[in-house]
Amino acid sequence: MAKEKIYFIVGSQDLYGEECLKQVAADTKEMVDFLNSKMGEVVDIELLPTVETSEGCIKDMRIVENDDDCVGVITWMHTFSPAKMWIKGLQILSKPLLHLHTQANEKLPYDTIDMDFMNLNQAAHGDREYGFIVSRLDIPHQVVAGYYKHDDVVDKIRKFAEVAKAIAFSSSTAGRQTTMHWVIWSRSSTK
Repeated sequence: MAKEKIYFIVGSQDLYGEECLKQVAADTKEMVDFLNSKMGEVVDIELLPTVETSEGCIKDMRIVENDDDCVGVITWMHTFSPAKMWIKGLQILSKPLLHLHTQANEKLPYDTIDMDFMNLNQAAHGDREYGFIVSRLDIPHQVVAGYYKHDDVVDKIRKFAEVAKAIAFSSSTAGRQTTMHWVIWSRSSTK
């Protein structure tokens, strides 16, 4: 059996142009590489294409759902990512979902900040809207907030990965895919 994996999906949009999307891809790759260096013994984290449209989200979620080695998914909104484009894709997701509420940069460059920087780094706005729609749709999920390189954030992501692996194992031994364990855990661990 191949090593279990968690897919990492980043949200953005093409409103700010190709240069912005290239930076989104580079920042996200750096994030995934860092998380793999910290969690490689637990699970592999694999980056999927940036979600820019509803169709892209559906395509990514189908990849997640159809991959037997995938035990869950992490989502993050690098820039403002309209929540409505996530609805159809999220509705087909049955695997554990972690919403990572973070920034590409640990600190804001207050001395040099400009509108280009603000447009590129709207995770706070995008993550809030995305979090609202996930909750509004009543989709079981975990939220981890904080800078992704901080130990406490990595520990929470590791816990999510371990639970996702356990749920996948439990589902496979029962001979059926079920999300009931995930629903119970995700709702009880947020209280």
